[in-house]
Amino acid sequence: MAIQVGDKAPDFELKDNHGATVRLSDFHGRKNVVLLFYPFAFTGVCTGELCEVRDNLPQFSDRDTQVLAVSNDSIHTLRVFAEQEGLEYPLLSDFWPHGNVSSAYGVFDEGKGCAVRGTFVIDREGVVRWTVVNGLPDARDLTEYVKALDAL
Repeated sequence: MAIQVGDKAPDFELKDNHGATVRLSDFHGRKNVVLLFYPFAFTGVCTGELCEVRDNLPQFSDRDTQVLAVSNDSIHTLRVFAEQEGLEYPLLSDFWPHGNVSSAYGVFDEGKGCAVRGTFVIDREGVVRWTVVNGLPDARDLTEYVKALDAL
């Protein structure tokens, strides 16, 4: 079961597409976080969603919010994907232990070996304030999580 609104977001430590360590707790007291889990880099729906975030990044930065996108790909795959698509926000690798963070958030599909499309809006205190979980083929609506940020 996915993490629910009002739950404390599980802290994590993952490597980004440049090999730097990113912790959710790094943003506590400083920024809200939109945590996006997606199945795999280079797939159609995922690329479309992440490019939509790229194209609307000011909607997040203007709301003092950090976008973190998590998949079960390796950091090397994520580096190439980010460069190819011009993604300027961190892509985090939940590759090993495989799906550990995705599982902690309740969005890891054991049968497929990847995360489903889970979105978590986390406030500066580390509490989940809005969430949606979509199946693998179902793209998310970016305007919905921007509205959730406005409600903080």
